Amino acid sequence: MKNPRWNWRPLGELFAIGAGKTMSEAARTGNNKVPFLRTSNVLWDEIDLTEVDEMSISPEELAEKSLRPGDLLVCEGGEIGRAAVWNAEREVMSFQNHLHRLRPLIAEVVPRFYVYFLQSAFTQLGIFEGAGNKTTIPNLSRNRLAALDVPVPSATEQRAIDDALARIREALNAHKSSAERAQELRRSAMRELFTRGVRGAPQKESEIGPLPANWDVKTFSDVRERLQYGTSTRCTPNPGPYPVLRIPNVEAGKVSAMDLKYCDLSESEADKYLLADGDLLFIRTNGVLERLGCTAVYKGNPQRALFASYLIRARLKKGIDPRYVAFFYGSELGTSLVAGRATPASDGKYNLNTGTIDSFPLPLPPTIEEQLEIVAVLEAIERKIELHKEKSLLLEDLFKSLLHKLMTGEIGVANLDLSAMKQRNEAVTT
Repeated sequence: MKNPRWNWRPLGELFAIGAGKTMSEAARTGNNKVPFLRTSNVLWDEIDLTEVDEMSISPEELAEKSLRPGDLLVCEGGEIGRAAVWNAEREVMSFQNHLHRLRPLIAEVVPRFYVYFLQSAFTQLGIFEGAGNKTTIPNLSRNRLAALDVPVPSATEQRAIDDALARIREALNAHKSSAERAQELRRSAMRELFTRGVRGAPQKESEIGPLPANWDVKTFSDVRERLQYGTSTRCTPNPGPYPVLRIPNVEAGKVSAMDLKYCDLSESEADKYLLADGDLLFIRTNGVLERLGCTAVYKGNPQRALFASYLIRARLKKGIDPRYVAFFYGSELGTSLVAGRATPASDGKYNLNTGTIDSFPLPLPPTIEEQLEIVAVLEAIERKIELHKEKSLLLEDLFKSLLHKLMTGEIGVANLDLSAMKQRNEAVTT
């Protein structure tokens, strides 16, 4: 759906489209190595420099194959059309032939506006369906890219749309960065808490590494009352008397009530698998080793829930906080201990059984109070992570909605209060 207020022109009339350097054995092994960008480095409105490769490019060729500030990069392959602007994050940078470099030909072009337009066109509007060549690998050739009809609003309107969408994107990126920092804080806090405790006790060496001197290493069989496999009854998406928790419902430390399935069992049969508050659920089979043994605490949601056969339910003895146990087995030390006891299967998956789980080591403080203090610290970090994730989702929805409305003309940028948007974004990021 094209915005009827805007003029439209072929992209090749607005930008000079340059080709990148082809990787070859000579380029791989030669001298004059220069960093270059691949399609994997170009995300929507973001250049990812986490991993940048190098190839040999002569000084003469580099003049044609280098990037300047403001160059628009568009992916030829992969997710075709994905685009971002190069802002000279490094002094020298080239680009591979699977990227197109677009350099403005006229002053009325704001490159980042076209990043947003291409994102809407390729991911929302479908107006470029069939733009890619259908070769062995779908790709967007230079000629097809140049022929794409794109809007040419005034430079003032382009900059205003860029400003509005960039503010949301910046707030979104701030929350994602904050969530990543909080996740690293959680990892470091777990390392500290499960090796030093919270009471300042001296350390000792144990079979699982350093621990506070007054802690014991128990086996899981010492702290549980029962272990049980789940029901193998057939489940369907149709709502029924009993929701059944499956592998996707077990997240690190908690149960997710998304994408539930249901079954209809007799009351006596359902009672065998009915979960109680504080029950632990272990994933007992998985193709991803890091997911094996992932542990969640059931806290009553969804109500009257059962658990499926790919899970194992543990009910703990009094004096053992299930959240503490889940946090430990979700730590780096805990997951390594679980992975070391996994049994590989012929289908490529890894398995646990009740005997294996019973053998898991568990470092245990001498009192329930210290368990609760550790839980309180980690839950506070978890709340911070969840808050940033929730705000990121809200901002993603806002960005997608505003992107669609601006590019289709449902709303005009003149109708946006950018100062209010800035204040709202600042409030969201604090």
